[in-house]
Amino acid sequence: MIAAALLLPAPAWAQVCEEMRPGWDGTPVSAWSEALLLFTSPAALILLAGSLLALRYKSQWGTLAACVGWSALVSLYAFLDGGRTEAMAEGCIGSPVVFIATAAALCVAMILYIGTPAK
Repeated sequence: MIAAALLLPAPAWAQVCEEMRPGWDGTPVSAWSEALLLFTSPAALILLAGSLLALRYKSQWGTLAACVGWSALVSLYAFLDGGRTEAMAEGCIGSPVVFIATAAALCVAMILYIGTPAK
């Protein structure tokens, strides 16, 4: 029974959390705080700026480039694991579902806005 308890994930033994989130304090990360952290990454901030520029100038090509960029960034978080599954099991990384849904909604909104003819 003690051996089984030692095999359970615990913050003290979270080697993957030391690599992924060095300053983690041991409290579980929610999906909302993970989304906030992912949206403040340099890649997401660049994509947000590009999306705003594409919307400002109603650029179809800019919107396409921004949506492809968002798709690539979401794919990196969703498919390239790199220890994210273990870190989510430990609790130092939250689910990226809010970030993915928001990025998808942003792309859909940009496409619908750009798709309307200019007057």
